[in-house]
Amino acid sequence: MPKVYRTPDERFTNLPDFPFAPNYHGLSEGLRLHYLDEGPRDGPIVLMMHGEPSWCFLYRKMIPPVAKAGFRVIAPDLIGFGKSDKPTSKSAYSYAKHVAWMREWLEALDLSNALLACQDWGSLVGLRLVAEMPERFAGVVLSNGGLPEGQEPPAAFAAWRRFAKYSPVFAIGGILQRATKTELSEAEVAAYNAPFPTRASKAGARIFPALVPLGDNVAVPDQKEAWRVLEQFEKPFTCAFSDRDPITRGGEKGFIGRVPGTNHDLHRTLKGAHFIQEDDPVGFVEAIFDTANAAGIAPAT
Repeated sequence: MPKVYRTPDERFTNLPDFPFAPNYHGLSEGLRLHYLDEGPRDGPIVLMMHGEPSWCFLYRKMIPPVAKAGFRVIAPDLIGFGKSDKPTSKSAYSYAKHVAWMREWLEALDLSNALLACQDWGSLVGLRLVAEMPERFAGVVLSNGGLPEGQEPPAAFAAWRRFAKYSPVFAIGGILQRATKTELSEAEVAAYNAPFPTRASKAGARIFPALVPLGDNVAVPDQKEAWRVLEQFEKPFTCAFSDRDPITRGGEKGFIGRVPGTNHDLHRTLKGAHFIQEDDPVGFVEAIFDTANAAGIAPAT
């Protein structure tokens, strides 16, 4: 087992608009994975997966209305983020490991007929899960993310990759603010910083940009295999990209028409920057509701 940092619980006290109880699952490697589990246990599942360098706090505005509508909302923290354990060596992280960790957790909870709502690295991991076990998913809502397979990185992403690798300062809350149109409060910025009080605790957040399979990358063959599955995925797949994200704006073009499940009129453009959960949570929630209806899993009213 790699050397691990576990953020002290007191770092997470009095977070704004975050009254959710923690849940933990022990992975086979000895790592502890944290997740939220809100709403009726017998409700249809919405799996909300965050990206980098955020954690499930990102979904705090979306979880209550979705749970209130009768869905069971499950929002994990990826290993290296939030309340989940954080290996302190960058070499402990790989794209394949993240997919394997999340697959082990999802199978342990025996989640099925779930609607995936994902953004950023939540889509890189989440869409791989859909491709590996499509029978467990009822549909997808994708915002500001993708499943790259060796394309050249956009200039904005190349700059972000350099910053993550070389910048002596890596203030998580400040990064979230710069990629968000909405003005975050001091308490919200502090909440994004909360999981990462030490340099070593940021190893996962630092290495993630280098793991994105753009250009020559070891993960490209796995991505192409995943795409072969998604090219046969007929369940509802909704794109809800934002209008002000310099990295992913227009990313729906890579999915609509290529994934059979995109053959519908539910796609939409949300208003905001990269972290759309902060900028347009209502629009993201509406996309979830519409896609759940199309998938036939919406709770009875």
